[in-house]
Amino acid sequence: HNLTVLNEFILTGITDRPELQAPLFWLLLIVYMISVVGNLGIIILTKIDPKLQTPMYFFLRHLAITDLGYSTAVGPKMLANFVVDKNTISYYFCAIQLSFFLVFIVSEIFILSTMSYDRYVAICHPLLYTVIMSQRVCWVLVSIPYLCSTIVSLLVTIKIFKLSFCHDNVIRHYYCDCLPLLSLLCSKTHEIELIILILPAFDLISSLLIVLVSYLLILVAILRMKSAEGRHKAFSTCGSHLTVVVVFYGTLIFMYVQPKSSHSSDTDKVASIFYTLLIPLLNPLIYSLRNKVVINDLYRTLKKICNTLSTV
Repeated sequence: HNLTVLNEFILTGITDRPELQAPLFWLLLIVYMISVVGNLGIIILTKIDPKLQTPMYFFLRHLAITDLGYSTAVGPKMLANFVVDKNTISYYFCAIQLSFFLVFIVSEIFILSTMSYDRYVAICHPLLYTVIMSQRVCWVLVSIPYLCSTIVSLLVTIKIFKLSFCHDNVIRHYYCDCLPLLSLLCSKTHEIELIILILPAFDLISSLLIVLVSYLLILVAILRMKSAEGRHKAFSTCGSHLTVVVVFYGTLIFMYVQPKSSHSSDTDKVASIFYTLLIPLLNPLIYSLRNKVVINDLYRTLKKICNTLSTV
C-alpha cells in the first residue's frame, strides 16, 4: 500500500459536463435558498406565534431545524463546487461535514417517528392529549433523537477517519458521505462496513416501525369514527406528515437498501440531491400549504411586520 498523509480530498461534484454547470448551479442555489427561508420561517413562526405553541408545532420546529441542519452541512460547499476550478475539501472539514450531516439526518428520522406518535395521541386519546404530551415529554422526545444521532455520528466518523486512506483522494460525490469515503480506505473496512450497514438499518427500521404502528392505530381509530367530518379532520391532520414520511423514507430506502452491485454513483447522486436539498425544501411547503393555521398566522405576522415598518 502506498500510504500518504492526506491533507485534503477532491470532490468530483454533481456533474463533470461543463454545459450543465451553470443551469445546475442556479437551480440548486434557488432550491437551497427557498429551503433555508422556508425552514427558518417555520422555526421563527412556531417560536413567536402564541397560537402555534402546541406539541405538533414544537416537533415541526425541530423537523425544520434538522432540515436546515443537514441541507446546510452539504449545500453551501456543493454550490461552491460549481464556482471553483479544483474542488477540494480539507481532511478535517470533510470529517466535520460527515458528522454534522449524520447528526441531522438521523435526528430527522426519529423526529418524524416522534411526530407520528404525537398524531396517534392526538387522534386516539384526544382528551388526554395535553396530559400525555406535556412540555417535559416533548423535550424528552426530541432530546433522545439528538442524543442518539450524535452518538451514531461520532462513532461512524471517528471509525472512518481513524483508518488509513490510500493515496487516491478523489471522492466521487459532492459531499463527504460514508460510502464514497469507504472506497478510498486502504485498511480493512469490514468492521466499519458492518457498522454502516447495521446502524442505519436499525435506525430506519425502528423509526419506520413506530410510524407504521402509529398510523395503523390511527387508521383503526378513524374507521371507528361515526361522523364524516371527524374522519376528514383526522385525515387532514395526518396528511402532511404522511406525505413527508413517504417521500423521506422512500428516498432513504432506495439509497441504502439496494444491493452494492446496482449502486451507480450517478443514481446515488440524484437520490442524494433529492434528500439533501429537495426534502428540506418540500417539508416546509407540504406543512404550510396543507395547514390553514400556518398560512393565516404567517399572513398575520407578515402584516404586523409591514405595519411596524410603515410606521417607522
